[in-house]
Amino acid sequence: MDRQRLSKKANLLRLNSISLANGMKSGSFRSLYRGQGIEFSGVREYLRGDDVRAIDWNVTARMCRPYVKVFDEERELDVFIIIDKSLSMCSGSGLRSRAETAVECSSLLAMASLHNSSPVGAVVFDGKINFSCAPKSGKDQAMLLISHFEKDIQTDCPGSVLDNALRGASKLLRKRSLVFVISDFRTIDWTESFGRLCQKNDVVAVNITDPMDDQLPAVGSIPFIDFESGYKTILQTSSNKFAREWREENVKRVELFKDICLRHGASPVFISTVQDPAAELIKFFSSREQK
Repeated sequence: MDRQRLSKKANLLRLNSISLANGMKSGSFRSLYRGQGIEFSGVREYLRGDDVRAIDWNVTARMCRPYVKVFDEERELDVFIIIDKSLSMCSGSGLRSRAETAVECSSLLAMASLHNSSPVGAVVFDGKINFSCAPKSGKDQAMLLISHFEKDIQTDCPGSVLDNALRGASKLLRKRSLVFVISDFRTIDWTESFGRLCQKNDVVAVNITDPMDDQLPAVGSIPFIDFESGYKTILQTSSNKFAREWREENVKRVELFKDICLRHGASPVFISTVQDPAAELIKFFSSREQK
């Protein structure tokens, strides 16, 4: 994508991302902005409720009463985006595919980070890692990420390396960050690395869905193919039994995803290909602020 087109894309995202930026600063994510900074600024007398680990024992001994170290507070919130562009993300029943929905979500989050002056980084993957970058600040960084999000939406690389992307993010992030994992999560062996990522970061798992996950149109016998494995079969979409089992299987998949997220302390979010990603993300942040 050339720079002119990138700038036009950024302008289209700008208004929505301002509201999104405000949401990212609010609610329980606010705690990520606080914490011990890296610069020592002085000492003050100990107050009830202070962390005893901050006591300066040398000053305390000289003054015969407790003093604590004071640090300049860090105000930057590092944001990291993990976006899935595997073959299964190319599906979608409407005007927009899962991958296109994921790209819009990711671009909005990158722009919101820019408005917050937050360093932002990303990993983009399909059957391999296509791009990775540690969090950095600035407009050039946001534009770089958006260009990689937009690049090669229609992949021809089979498989999904979600597990590798999660592992790589854990190694890349140097401090506690707000991490967004944007995927359909239709792969295996990712929960262990997901759990490790959640231990040291505040993770939002954005599951990109489609109306056909729950119900297929009843149009008779239709040939289906699995994008990842190439497996082909015929589905009897007009069968009531098939429709019921298809719906029940989706319910199980949704409940399992929620359980994995809640067990590891992540926040599950569902965004459909027929929904407005900006509105859904703003709604999510608003709900977090009220908790």
